[in-house]
Amino acid sequence: MIKFRKKILIDLDGVLNEYSKEKFNETYIPEIKSGAREFVQKLNEEFDLYLFTSRNLLLASKWLINNDLDKYFKEVTNIKIPAYLYIDDRAMCFDGNYQNTFAKIQKFSVYWK
Repeated sequence: MIKFRKKILIDLDGVLNEYSKEKFNETYIPEIKSGAREFVQKLNEEFDLYLFTSRNLLLASKWLINNDLDKYFKEVTNIKIPAYLYIDDRAMCFDGNYQNTFAKIQKFSVYWK
């Protein structure tokens, strides 16, 4: 019997690597973030993982290979495919209330700033 596994899309920059706007380079992806490998391994036990990035997909795929993470990801994509959950350093969960969401937007800051 095949067990259905929910999909999780994980953003690359700022989630899996040591990203900051000051370090951004189109041709270089920063080093892996401490704890990222263990986090991905644990998630992979229960979920199908997809790397979600706006970067060049070949460059992102090579980064996964170089960091020995490629075996945990089903695909690298720049398309927001239907998923159970999206993990991103620039995301906000909509709680059904536009006023609350607007207030959160005005206060929003990425954790690495």
